[in-house]
Amino acid sequence: MADHDPRTIHLPTTEDTEAFGRRLALELNAGDLVVLDGPLGAGKTALSRGIAAGLGVQGRVSSPTFIIAREHRAGGERPGGGEPVAMVHVDAYRLGIGADPGQTFDELDALDLDTDLAGAVVVVEWGEGVVEHLAERHLLVRLRREPESDVRTAQWAWVS
Repeated sequence: MADHDPRTIHLPTTEDTEAFGRRLALELNAGDLVVLDGPLGAGKTALSRGIAAGLGVQGRVSSPTFIIAREHRAGGERPGGGEPVAMVHVDAYRLGIGADPGQTFDELDALDLDTDLAGAVVVVEWGEGVVEHLAERHLLVRLRREPESDVRTAQWAWVS
């Protein structure tokens, strides 16, 4: 059940998607779980880059597809004020593909994301239906791309 009704925003460009991520980061603190859902090309990695910038993390943020999880340390300063927060960026797409749900859970458990939640914001691409059990509540962001206009739409809400 959502804490409140989902909000929606239209994101015509990649820059708009990254700016939206920076705004979302203002609501995030260490211990928060962000679950990103959407098809290929919907903007999950661009949104993750924006969240990382808003948290003040170090290093380049790119798709974690081939390494599954990448940790970004907290940087020197967090835009918008407050202490910078580390971010763990995860791609759950390949976890347990073609396997039974128990194997998926074992692979996820091996990443120790529950431990990472103590000191970082954990952002999981392709995470819906896979990682929600890691936290009592999470921020669910559903991204869609309208094929005719290539405009992306994000719908988000805190879910408990």
